[in-house]
Amino acid sequence: MPLGAFKAALMGTAGVSTADVVLLSTQTASDSASISFTSDITSTYGEYIFKFYTINNATNHTDLVWQANAASGSGYNETITSTSFSAYHQEDGTDGTLAYTSAIDQAQGTAYEKLTRDTGNFADAAAAGELHIFNPASTTYVKHFYSKTNSMNGDSPPYCWTLLHAGYINTTSAIDEIQFKSSSGNFDGKIKMWGVK
Repeated sequence: MPLGAFKAALMGTAGVSTADVVLLSTQTASDSASISFTSDITSTYGEYIFKFYTINNATNHTDLVWQANAASGSGYNETITSTSFSAYHQEDGTDGTLAYTSAIDQAQGTAYEKLTRDTGNFADAAAAGELHIFNPASTTYVKHFYSKTNSMNGDSPPYCWTLLHAGYINTTSAIDEIQFKSSSGNFDGKIKMWGVK
């Protein structure tokens, strides 16, 4: 993201139609099964950023996940190839270094892509982060993405878990819908979609 765009987002000036970064949509989950962004994903912007605020799962050890629909598609089951790295630090001081996490990537899979891992459902547990998708309206290239999230794990003792994902949606069809949900049960939280020129 250009420095000017980042500054606009920080200073609260994003949203003006002439800005580099435009807030397109805000959705709030309240014990919701899913949140879907089904409009505003067009060729107007070369990058779309989804930011997650205080995501709290109803079920312990569940994940915030996402999938996409190609234009005129349904079912949120596009083919994804991805890779994942994670690191953690427990409240008792135990830690794990940044490492490849083969159990949660995809190789030409159609499952929902993970954003968090094993988030707790404790009263004070939550997750936050962001997902970037590049040129989703392209009808020539695959759609690259990356995400970074941080969450409170559902173990005892709980721990801070950072998860980094990157990959591509393996279709040359335009992507125009994105859905977020918990891997099991419902969730609370807020998700904002930004367009970047």
